[in-house]
Amino acid sequence: MEQLRYKRKIYLEDKPRSEARDEILKEFGLTPEKEYISTADALGRITAEPLFAPVSTPHYHASAMDGIAVMAETTYEAHEQNPLLLKKGEQFVYVDTGNAIPSPFNAVIMIEHVHVVDDETIEIIEPATPWQHIRPIGEDIVQEEMLFPQGHVLRPADLGVLLTSRLTVIPVVKKPVVTIIPTGNELVEVGAEIDPGKIIEFNGTVFANFIKEWGGEPKLRSIVKDEPEKIKEALLQAVGSSDIIVINAGSSAGSKDYTVHIIEEIGEVFTHGVAARPGKPVILGKINGKIVVGVPGYPVSAYLALEWFVRPLVCKYLGIPEPERQKVKVTLGRRIVSTMGSEDFVRMNIGYINGRFVANPLTRAAGVTMSLVRADGLLIVPPNVIGYEQGDEAEVELLRPLEEIKNAIVFSGSHDLTIDLLSSELKRERTEMKIVSSHVGSMAGIMAIRKGEAHVAGIHLLEPETKQYNISYVKRILAGQDVVLYPFLKRKQGWILPQGNPLEIKSVADVAEKGVSFVNRQKGAGTRILFDLLLEETGLEPEAITGYDREMFSHLAVAAEVNSDSGAAGLGIYPAAKAMGLEFVPVADEEYDLLMTREFFESEQGQLLQKIIHSSAFKARVEQIGGYQVVENAGPKCLD
Repeated sequence: MEQLRYKRKIYLEDKPRSEARDEILKEFGLTPEKEYISTADALGRITAEPLFAPVSTPHYHASAMDGIAVMAETTYEAHEQNPLLLKKGEQFVYVDTGNAIPSPFNAVIMIEHVHVVDDETIEIIEPATPWQHIRPIGEDIVQEEMLFPQGHVLRPADLGVLLTSRLTVIPVVKKPVVTIIPTGNELVEVGAEIDPGKIIEFNGTVFANFIKEWGGEPKLRSIVKDEPEKIKEALLQAVGSSDIIVINAGSSAGSKDYTVHIIEEIGEVFTHGVAARPGKPVILGKINGKIVVGVPGYPVSAYLALEWFVRPLVCKYLGIPEPERQKVKVTLGRRIVSTMGSEDFVRMNIGYINGRFVANPLTRAAGVTMSLVRADGLLIVPPNVIGYEQGDEAEVELLRPLEEIKNAIVFSGSHDLTIDLLSSELKRERTEMKIVSSHVGSMAGIMAIRKGEAHVAGIHLLEPETKQYNISYVKRILAGQDVVLYPFLKRKQGWILPQGNPLEIKSVADVAEKGVSFVNRQKGAGTRILFDLLLEETGLEPEAITGYDREMFSHLAVAAEVNSDSGAAGLGIYPAAKAMGLEFVPVADEEYDLLMTREFFESEQGQLLQKIIHSSAFKARVEQIGGYQVVENAGPKCLD
């Protein structure tokens, strides 16, 4: 077979990322081409050479005001005690802003300072000075003045300067053409049917838009199967029509990762693997003088690798510096462990709480695209650092504007679908505000309030002895802190089951006896505490439950797992079951409360949150979901 020619390469290098980057920049020797385009279409383009003004602006003496043009020397006798009369045509003419000043007039008097006597005569009581209120030739731009140097990124106001200087067509640097080659037998085009094992090809579109954002011209080709000859053919075609080539997937050391071998066969490989996580399995090479960058299939790894190695090439071709992100000092809310010798790129949520920025890591899995979508910043752990302790200060590169982060309400604790609705209504009320939520469970939410790492925590913790929700936990864990427990929702917890409930699950005993594959919540989640109480009341041990240790971090994740397995079951809220079209058997009504400091509760943000919770618009959206009831405004629960 053809594939046997390409032996599996197990070993990946650990070349420092900066060394690998510098190497390909040195090898990237293409001379930028220029093209002429309409000035009106040149926003964001890069000037290919210095641009000089062919004419002055203004190119005539122009009136800067509405008024009359006069000869200044004829007005010197004007005074309040000695009004001066001037005759139209001989001693003055009317002018509007922008009008040419006819000879021999050399000054303009504002119309507000002129008294009209009759159609032919005006009166003034102040003298004019030569060239007052006149824009001289070249006041703005002088003929042959350099407007912009080469390598200038054209902005909206720049286009106005060019057009007023009569430069309607200008030379700009041609956008470098970047061909994107998605590869993989598992990939299908957007819109196609997806069977198990098949993945929609979306990386290519993301790559193309990154390249557009950086100033390149992307060419996204159709999916190439994992067949060496087809990959080779695609690379050779791309090399002939592109300045840079990006090939996605096949860059690691798997049995069907052919890319590195093919580049070695028809070109040269400089790097296979960099000391960075995620994004290690990167290929950097050259074919027929064109740089080829092989990036991993996992989205987060791929996007980072694209930024590390393709953006510098695009910027070098255009002759512009690479953009730098704003950085901010943060306090870390959790411990972060890294590996010596490798850079670690950790996606972070950032909140502005009590006058400081607090950051917590999102999932570090390279395939979780939403971790990058939700991230506010990137923490780059250097290769000589093994991590940070909770409470350490670190510097984070921002992925969002600082003001957006400062205006966000940080929500922690138990997952609930209504929090997204609350954020939506909040943003409708105040466009600069939103809720940033992390689903860490009720107990972790209480701890986040205790440590000052969240503004609000959603909790639903049942006290087994009293059958009360939340109060005893808050009093015990937050003793001495001035906090508010605000009633928010009443919601139904129950068994989330495959459609039709084929195993007839009605109790925790059924879950144990019928060998159901149970999908649990994480330790500290209110649902987990309820499930453990059901076990205790039934006299069962956790070992009796198949899958007890299988943990999910949201109700929707539990429902998604049940939806994929006809022999599975979970415990969760009704809306999650409804969202997945699953069966729901009620177990208990519970109280889902919002925990916050009194300071936040009484703040402008806290008051706005309460207003939205009790608005008719929010209540209507909650009712549409089903299984919920917004608690009428009865005030905070008593914690005394």
